[in-house]
Amino acid sequence: MQSRSTAFFRRAVAILALSASVAAHVAQAGEVSVAVAANFTAPMQAIAIEFEKDTGHKAVPSFGSTGQFYAQIKNGAPFDVFLAADDTTPARLEKEGDTIHGSRFTYAIGTLVLWSAKEGFVDGKGDVLRKGGFAHLSIADPEKAPYGVAAVETLNKLGVYAALEPRIVKGNNIAQAYQFVSTGNAELGFVALSQVFRNGKVTSGSAWVVPGNLYEPILQDAVILNRGKDNTAAAELVKYLKGPKAVAIIESFGYRLK
Repeated sequence: MQSRSTAFFRRAVAILALSASVAAHVAQAGEVSVAVAANFTAPMQAIAIEFEKDTGHKAVPSFGSTGQFYAQIKNGAPFDVFLAADDTTPARLEKEGDTIHGSRFTYAIGTLVLWSAKEGFVDGKGDVLRKGGFAHLSIADPEKAPYGVAAVETLNKLGVYAALEPRIVKGNNIAQAYQFVSTGNAELGFVALSQVFRNGKVTSGSAWVVPGNLYEPILQDAVILNRGKDNTAAAELVKYLKGPKAVAIIESFGYRLK
């Protein structure tokens, strides 16, 4: 009888300990509001799911252009962490005193791709830009989006910008530039490789991965904003982005880390 009582007592203690652990985990779980560059939409959605599973913290992302987020942050938008599509905007915010010192780092290096939803439309060397046969070329607005800047740099390096400028349609961000092409409103466009790439290959249509010597490297930096200073979830997200699981997800979408 004593042995059964002892066993029962031990099980009860174990259950209470487990319950206390779960309760503590829930109590410590927090929420982090994240401003995310549009090109990083799919990777961030995948990372947010794993982040919550692994830490209990919830990442709440908003997606848009880096330039628009800069303006919103300067106007007091309630973001804790900023994942930009460049390194200059977070550096600017850092210089202006809007970030936590020492929190900025490069979380991904982006790749520009010329893409069409049509099979065989874009050749493997991008010669379609010289040959023509299209009415509209979609790019992200270079005033707001670093991928748009890279697209203009590429066209200038190829010596075709002046000829193609009348055909260019600009999206507010890289997501809208992609949408113009995917819906057929533009026959082709410069988008982020991450938007059309999964696990080693372009998933649909036809594409030319633009050589890196045609545009400045798209270093994408993350930073903790002042609002996230005392938010444990913000610090945990930044830590998580540097970890092996997040890195594997980021690379699976065609980004480089070095």
